[in-house]
Amino acid sequence: MYMGIDLGTSGVKAVVLSANGNVVGQGQATLEISRPNPLWSEQDPADWWRATNQAIALIAPELRREVRAIGLAGQMHGAVLLDEGDKVLRPAILWNDGRSHEECSVLEKEVPQSREITGNLMMPGFTAPKVAWVRNHEPEVFNKIATVLLPKDFLRLCMTGDKASDMSDSAGTQWLDVARRSWSSTMLEATGLTQRQMPQLYEGCDIAGVLEASVAADWGMARVPVVGGAGDNAAGAIGVGVIADGDAMLSLGTSGVIFAATCEFSPNPGRAVHAFCHCLPEMWHQMTVHLSAASCLDWAARQLNYANAHELIESAMLAGCASGPEIFVPYLSGERTPHNDPHVRAAWMLLNNETSPGRLASAVLEGIAFAHADGLNALRQAGTHIDRVSVIGGGSRSRYWGKIIASALDLPIDYLEGGEVGPALGAARLAILGVTKQSPSEVCVRPPVIASAEPDPAMTELLAPKFANYLAAYPGLAALS
Repeated sequence: MYMGIDLGTSGVKAVVLSANGNVVGQGQATLEISRPNPLWSEQDPADWWRATNQAIALIAPELRREVRAIGLAGQMHGAVLLDEGDKVLRPAILWNDGRSHEECSVLEKEVPQSREITGNLMMPGFTAPKVAWVRNHEPEVFNKIATVLLPKDFLRLCMTGDKASDMSDSAGTQWLDVARRSWSSTMLEATGLTQRQMPQLYEGCDIAGVLEASVAADWGMARVPVVGGAGDNAAGAIGVGVIADGDAMLSLGTSGVIFAATCEFSPNPGRAVHAFCHCLPEMWHQMTVHLSAASCLDWAARQLNYANAHELIESAMLAGCASGPEIFVPYLSGERTPHNDPHVRAAWMLLNNETSPGRLASAVLEGIAFAHADGLNALRQAGTHIDRVSVIGGGSRSRYWGKIIASALDLPIDYLEGGEVGPALGAARLAILGVTKQSPSEVCVRPPVIASAEPDPAMTELLAPKFANYLAAYPGLAALS
């Protein structure tokens, strides 16, 4: 048996795989986000550890006893700041926090070659500008920083006592030389840090530590190895077999991502496309990120007085795709690709006397699809060619929404068996690789396709003018934000 632990934004999920790769057990515990000020998004790392223990306790003891290795995955970019005694200095600043916009501009001016080193625009979501913000606004905290860890790596510290990270997650800090897969002294110095304050780097399938005896006893396990792991998107990708050049997936979680594996480092920072290391050696990936995806459905359901997102989707189906002129721009937390704008905000637009809750619900499904179509255009401008995508995440449950997305992207979408398991599956697969030394092609196979959504030419035609209005909406919204 092999365990994968995924530290998400809304919860922690732990899964156990059998030796042949089937999910045989899982547990989950929820998390909340704190937003004490505009643009802020924080969590207490202690809550991550509590939720991890709760999730693992929900897995049958007989399965836990058989676990041979553990892999970690997690939300990327968060800044966990520790002092010399490994005490957390302040709440972790999360991936969807937008407070450090000014620090981004300063860092790009101070390090003109930053985009060449990191392959990315300096964005408020990344870790380096967050720490620069702490240096500027909380100097008493900054001066005590002995170590900076990413969220899943804080769990690793609690589990093994080791300060370690993997390439895919570390590529999202803006401190990594992504092409060379090593820390960049130039980028660290720009934020007043050194390599001594960074965790040791590993590939995702490398063994990076062993469970502490006390943790192993609490979990009812042996002192098993813990591998490097991955950022959530890279882990999700290998969970659905996205391991070779040109493989692609669409992740519909709290945020939305189009992820394309590449055998070369191929950045396109001008369009806010992310270029990161994959969690497999000598592989990279390109990625578009949309800060609000399936989370928009929950938000809209509350506003429209639906019981849940499922009821919202049912109402949208009754109204019909593109049944009215209404558009929804899903920038509840700003947007990354292609705008890199933490300040722009969401809107329903082009409402009229005939606007109904059902048409507003339909506009939400369409608007999230349009955001991903906008991102896909940016990927294509970076030279990425995608023929079809596999879909994962909680938002992957709706076939109707999948038809809208496929038509907006003009790409076939494949639903895979177990696709809702997400990054925890990929983390467990990395654990298998670390212990058995099998090849990724043997372990990280694509799960069976259980359904596909093909682009509907009639739906694509209906959506086209609405997509044009969607693209035209951003400049005006940005001016108001």
